[in-house]
Amino acid sequence: MPSDHQTQQIPTQKRNATLTLWQVVLFGLAYMTPIIVLGTFGVLATVTQGATAGAYLAALIAMLFTAYSYGQMAKAFPVAGSAYTYVRRAIDDRLGFLAGWAILLDYLFLPMVIWLIGAAYLYSAFPAIPQWLWLLGFIVLTTGINYVGLKLASRINSLLMLVQVLVLIAFISLSIHYVVGDPTQPLWDLRPFIGTSTTLLPTLMAGAAVACYSFLGFDAVTTLTEETRSPRQTLPRAILAITVVGGLIFIGVAYFVQLATPDFHFDNPDAAAYQIARNIGGDLFVSIFLIGLIVGQFASGIAAQASGARLIYAMGRDGVLSKRWLGTLSRFGTPTGGLVLSGLIALLALAMDVLSAASFINFGAFIAFTLVNLSVISHYFGREHRRQGLDVIRYLIAPAIGAGAIIWLLFSLDNRAIVLGAIWLAVGLAWLLWLTQGFRLPPPELEVEEA
Repeated sequence: MPSDHQTQQIPTQKRNATLTLWQVVLFGLAYMTPIIVLGTFGVLATVTQGATAGAYLAALIAMLFTAYSYGQMAKAFPVAGSAYTYVRRAIDDRLGFLAGWAILLDYLFLPMVIWLIGAAYLYSAFPAIPQWLWLLGFIVLTTGINYVGLKLASRINSLLMLVQVLVLIAFISLSIHYVVGDPTQPLWDLRPFIGTSTTLLPTLMAGAAVACYSFLGFDAVTTLTEETRSPRQTLPRAILAITVVGGLIFIGVAYFVQLATPDFHFDNPDAAAYQIARNIGGDLFVSIFLIGLIVGQFASGIAAQASGARLIYAMGRDGVLSKRWLGTLSRFGTPTGGLVLSGLIALLALAMDVLSAASFINFGAFIAFTLVNLSVISHYFGREHRRQGLDVIRYLIAPAIGAGAIIWLLFSLDNRAIVLGAIWLAVGLAWLLWLTQGFRLPPPELEVEEA
């Protein structure tokens, strides 16, 4: 991938289309960071009262419809982009701006959640050191690496990704071994899917609304459009494959870990997997697990902050945000303003827990997902009049179900997250009114491709 400096100099440079289907799928899975299922396990187990696998299953079903819609929009507009691009081209520039504003919520706050999870686990292992100090360590170190540039961050990420995959495999294996060694615990049990709650559906949907955090990034492969062979055919298949494979990994891990931990009451739900790792593997494994999880969070934080800072830079450069503070690059070709802003926002984690922070991020994702589903209806069913036979299912019923499922998940979020998310959207709408002088001017066009 070209550096920011190269992209800025040659914005129309033609990229080599060399990526195959499975290369794109592997990229998407790596971006999703599968080990996150362990990082949020305690929160999910508490919310669902022991039905973590059921929550991931419900989330997977809902996400499949949205993944289908992303695939259809990638087929219609085979350019590097995101929900912002699809909504702007399929529905309206102003709705596209709001979709971009919702995406900005994810990009700005995702590093905060990643670092918060890592800090919670380190605090569980070393309670003598305050959690806020671990959080500051993540922010400073990650920001420093990203300031030096993408090349260093990429090299570090490749190594860290391998470590976390190996730790995830070890955790699953030990969970299975632990369950098999208990004669009172069958290997097949419905409890990880239904839990102990007397109100199963609301509980599952509340859990699924949080579980969707693990799926964030499944759509990141749309940025690889220009590097992918036959993108109109490859990207829709890749997006669905990433969602299915990632969902099955999450369900499988959640199922066996829940079997190994039928009691979902933890001393610290934000760092429950640390307690579970000690139970199933002893002191040695809990140390290995902690290293793997922190490595995974560190790698994910590097990527999330780098992506967010570059989106902020693009918005500053295009006049959506302050060009003076956010639209310039450092001598390393990195967006200093975006990196600093990301670090400052992460300080909000000092007053939040993982559940509220992850729910807040999901609010922005759910808004974008809903608009992408509606974009399929607007573009294919509306503009192109694809209304015959199976097209009614493809371009009306399926995306409508997807939009409905995402809206249901949105209103199943933590109440504080809904309020904060609504405030964020209101600020975005007010900013849009200012930029367009009351909708008299078109909104500024954001070149997401260059971010």
